Amino acid sequence: MSPAIAAIIVSYQSASTLEGCLDRLRAAEGVAEIRVVDNGSTDATLEIVQRHASADPRVRFIANPDNPGFAAANNQGVADSHSPWLAFINPDLLVQRDTLAQLCQRAVALGDCLLGVEQVDEQGQPDAAVRRRDPDFGAMLRSPGQGARLAIPADPGQALQPVPALSGALLLMPRALFDRIGGWDAGYRLHAEDLDLCRRVRQAGGQVAIANDLQVVHVRGVSSRSRPFFVEWHKHRGLWRYFRKFEAGQRSLPLQGAVWAAIWAHALAQVPRLLRAR
Repeated sequence: MSPAIAAIIVSYQSASTLEGCLDRLRAAEGVAEIRVVDNGSTDATLEIVQRHASADPRVRFIANPDNPGFAAANNQGVADSHSPWLAFINPDLLVQRDTLAQLCQRAVALGDCLLGVEQVDEQGQPDAAVRRRDPDFGAMLRSPGQGARLAIPADPGQALQPVPALSGALLLMPRALFDRIGGWDAGYRLHAEDLDLCRRVRQAGGQVAIANDLQVVHVRGVSSRSRPFFVEWHKHRGLWRYFRKFEAGQRSLPLQGAVWAAIWAHALAQVPRLLRAR
């Protein structure tokens, strides 16, 4: 199988970081196609992508007139590409020249897998939320705040650390596996779709893991900062969809109601913080 990679980027009001992201991707080894799917941006995102597309035939652009969500837009990018490997990349990520090629080499050796890398901010501080466990709804009932914490610590003794789930900011997988599991679940609008994808990969027999010795710079949530209430709403809505999809069938109706209440209690608890941030 060819190691050619299609890099899929979903953008929304991403002009402040997209230039750097595309510059790095165009210079990256192994990237055969770059698809930018934009969800109705009104900033300079379109001009940036058009400039890169005119200079590099690997870059193609899909403009949505509205915002169908992160998962649906990723599926659009995949449908418009052909490479056997798919890399889903946030527009606020900066990759090194050889990072994706090295990650793809490891994925080729594993076969059915979904891989990520360490993510650090502009000061070099690692993102604790890159490695994730599945949501623990029992813990959420006991303590909504505790149950919503998904981070798993890095294991420096493992170059490739198996984990239940990864951050969706950078994910690499074979197209054949993506097609087999039905792609991203477009029923999610924003957040939890990466947890869903990881869980379905595992259910299909694939391995989910992070390359601890590879890293990218993640500027973090540029497009989300202007819409904090929108983001929190869809984060908790996505968590409820995840519960209904994977666990509700094994729970009694009273327990399902309790989980619903715990999820939205946690959402309400975020309101004072969001108001202070404004």
